[in-house]
Amino acid sequence: MALFLRSTKLAARLTKGTTKCFSRNYADQMNFTFAAANQIFYNEKNVKQVDVPSFSGSFGILPNHVPTLAVLRPGVVTVYEDDGSPKKIFVSSGTITVNEDSSVQVLAEEAHPIEDIDGSAARQVLQEAQSQLATASGDVAKAEAAIAVEVAEALVLAAGN
Repeated sequence: MALFLRSTKLAARLTKGTTKCFSRNYADQMNFTFAAANQIFYNEKNVKQVDVPSFSGSFGILPNHVPTLAVLRPGVVTVYEDDGSPKKIFVSSGTITVNEDSSVQVLAEEAHPIEDIDGSAARQVLQEAQSQLATASGDVAKAEAAIAVEVAEALVLAAGN
């Protein structure tokens, strides 16, 4: 008990008069940039919310989100525009960055609006990727084929939405 009292008195003396206040400047809006090699989808546009698939799990981003850096997995990024309407875009891979000022950047290797995806073509791509995986020899070829299967499976799911 005496040790506890000495510890609390020491802590009180160390912190007396040295109040530190840390705060972030939160934004009410979220500037959003989304680009891929084939197209720029958003360029510093204000949006309400962005839902992204990442290797650490899918998550939603709202204004004032904690700064984050994540790697995108193949899947659908859903952007809720200011009027609340959702826009869904398939991404093969990429990165997502959420900055302290509430700005968000998605940089994708390849991205396409889901309404542009042909479901039968996506299933054909999946069959070809599975065939390549079954016949792949060597670690590099197997890894490349496994990635192709993962992307094709996500593409088929996206086409079904």
